[in-house]
Amino acid sequence: MCNELGFPTYKLQKTERRPIKTATREENIKKINDKLEIMSDEELDLVAGGNCYETADDSRFLNSLANLCDRYGATTIAFFSHDEEIVAAWDKVGVKAYLSDNILKNEASANIYYINGQRVTQEQARQHAMQVTGHYMSRSDWDW
Repeated sequence: MCNELGFPTYKLQKTERRPIKTATREENIKKINDKLEIMSDEELDLVAGGNCYETADDSRFLNSLANLCDRYGATTIAFFSHDEEIVAAWDKVGVKAYLSDNILKNEASANIYYINGQRVTQEQARQHAMQVTGHYMSRSDWDW
């Protein structure tokens, strides 16, 4: 069948719409909580960072603590590796550090810290360093 200009015409068929199943608020909250509970709180505490910002934080902390290394910003860390200097500074306070972009890669995308062979969080490493040096600081004392 064609229209007056000679183009074919088509007859549209009416189709039935399928109902859309929507989740209730409670079902959505359960899905979110299930995703969040993939890791335990203890496992989440061990996630210590691993990007250039975290490594820059390490340099600022260690510099303010006892001038153990120079202070570096994230951009400097990203483009010019100072990992060996920062790892050596952690060694001076008894913390073995593996930085994510270090030659000694241990795990991808994570800065990892050990004290006496036990894996610790970045914050625990900082607390240990302050204990060793006897110099206690809050974040505002070193993050400037």
